[in-house]
Amino acid sequence: MVKKMDLAGLELSALEAQLESRGLPRFRARQIFRWIHHRGVTDIAAMTDLPLELRTSLAESFTLTTPTLAAREKSSDGTEKFLLRLDDGKQIESVFIPDTPAMTFCISTQVGCAMACSFCLTGKMGLVRNLTAGEIVGQVRVLVDALAMRDTRFNIVLMGMGEPLHNYDETMSALRILADDQGLEVSPRRVTLSTVGLLPALERLAKEPLMPNLAISLHAPTDAVRGELVPINKKYGIADIIAACRKFPLKKRSRITFEYVLLAGVNDSAAQARTLAKLLANVKAKVNLIPLNAAPGIRFERPSDAAVDRFAQILADHHILVSVRKSRGRDIRAACGQLIVEGQKKSPAQQLAGIL
Repeated sequence: MVKKMDLAGLELSALEAQLESRGLPRFRARQIFRWIHHRGVTDIAAMTDLPLELRTSLAESFTLTTPTLAAREKSSDGTEKFLLRLDDGKQIESVFIPDTPAMTFCISTQVGCAMACSFCLTGKMGLVRNLTAGEIVGQVRVLVDALAMRDTRFNIVLMGMGEPLHNYDETMSALRILADDQGLEVSPRRVTLSTVGLLPALERLAKEPLMPNLAISLHAPTDAVRGELVPINKKYGIADIIAACRKFPLKKRSRITFEYVLLAGVNDSAAQARTLAKLLANVKAKVNLIPLNAAPGIRFERPSDAAVDRFAQILADHHILVSVRKSRGRDIRAACGQLIVEGQKKSPAQQLAGIL
């Protein structure tokens, strides 16, 4: 049986092409696209400015999938975590972080993750499967309606479950759908893509006409330490990642964010801070320090506030722009590195071996 194409995952140009191939005018594609992405309709039958015959034909030829809200938790600090069920029964988590100072959606790009970073719970799931563009965008559609934010500006960070550049084509298609002026009009300037640094995909991203803000999950200033924390570093080392960052096209006032999870006694020493400052000296960089969000199953410990402050001060003294991320949603396991859905695990080691 041929699987039906999902209307929610088609970019406007692809939707126009699909309708034209069926002898239908292009403007119908814009109507359909607006119903889905601007108005938030989840049922083809509700597209009332389309002829009934066309709605019937669309329902026969296409699906219109939307993740189902399975559970919702609210933290004492206002952060909300959403458990979403996909069409095949797989589940993912998305997070809403208010007042950051903007409203921010933290979105997943995969069910699980193959990168197996040693301080991240999602990595313990392994990669169950990639999300489609429709499922990535679908998270935003669900959160917008659940939070009554259809007329509110918000930011998006691709920092939920998964490595965005490991699911490159679907992720970029989703960003184009989100940016379309017939839909939610989420400017690339309000989107940040976080990656461990998959070099071929990072080099491909540098040539994209639609360019999100870039965040590199670095977490150590040397290959010896990073290789233990981020296994993919054995294939794509720090020197190569920094070289790619130096060549990455940036707007005049833009910088690449380097995310650095601080682990007590592992990567938080004064010497490591100085090494990091030297490493980033010739990069348009800002460093986002993230004290570990400890959780059962993670063997590391959160450093003291004094150690975090010392690390940040050394970077600042070396003229590196630095901030310390305030952990949000820790009490509901919604903070950075804490997203995991039990019961759908695959072996991270086997999958990572395939990438390496």
